[in-house]
Amino acid sequence: MAIAKAERLMNLALCLLGTRRPLTKRELRSSIEAYIEAGNDDSFNRMFERDKDDLRELGLVIETVEGIDGDIGYLARRDSNRLPPITLDAEEAAALGLAAKIWQQARLAGAASGALQKLRAAGMPLAGEGADLDAGQPHSALEPRIPAHEAAFEPLMLACRDRRPVVFDYRKSTAAHPEQRQVEPWILECWRGHWYVAGWDRERAAERVFRLSRITGKVRSRQGKFTAPVPDHVTVRETVESWAGETATGTARIKLRAEHGYPLRARARTVRALGDGWDELEIPNGHGLDAWLVEFGPDVVVLEPAELRAEVIDRLRAVAKG
Repeated sequence: MAIAKAERLMNLALCLLGTRRPLTKRELRSSIEAYIEAGNDDSFNRMFERDKDDLRELGLVIETVEGIDGDIGYLARRDSNRLPPITLDAEEAAALGLAAKIWQQARLAGAASGALQKLRAAGMPLAGEGADLDAGQPHSALEPRIPAHEAAFEPLMLACRDRRPVVFDYRKSTAAHPEQRQVEPWILECWRGHWYVAGWDRERAAERVFRLSRITGKVRSRQGKFTAPVPDHVTVRETVESWAGETATGTARIKLRAEHGYPLRARARTVRALGDGWDELEIPNGHGLDAWLVEFGPDVVVLEPAELRAEVIDRLRAVAKG
């Protein structure tokens, strides 16, 4: 569901819940900005009927009342649309509090903040605010945060939710220029501070995983439905780990510029200072390590094995030719 439509449905629901008497379509049209801008009567009527059906499908009980003058009015009585009290234990409330913090840099940050305020008002213990049951002390001030800085995050999140195909320009680590990709996005996942989207690449007719920071320009939605079935389980993390050589089959020895390449240093088995601003590292070597090393550019020199060195050089030459 697009943000504009979600906002329109919310406004309609608030009008129907907030009135003490049935409101006619004419009154609703003059009260909701999206309906005022709808254009002619036919466009408004179609939009209103769709919105009314969508709200009912979401569970809102909307009554239709015929007035004395024959006009049809609509309202949603609060007693018919009141949810039972929600009770959460400490762990459930903490999980919701942490989940809401994921959206700290996204457009949904306001909604997430409002949800947390309602939990606090209901007396729910939130992560970092309640008491530690074991130690009897407040939770640590440290809290996990999952950044979502990329502009592509929100449109891809909505496309995943709505099962909507997208088009974007994508630059691979070995390419000098981006290429257009037509993708049916399935799921977003964060791994080591970076967001990735997995989906069906239409042109390549295969499952692919894309790093959001390599998407250039806008993510554009496309009409139509998915052409490939969405799998029950998508192995985003496993795919990215294979790129980064996480599934190690051996050992590689590299030179790394001092005070650079901290992700490589975090995985190093040994680190030895060489002097002149360089260190020697021994790191796990697995499938995809060459593509990961290329990202560090001139700060990395592969010493061995020879096959890995040749693969990195080939990738760098391909970028230079581009």
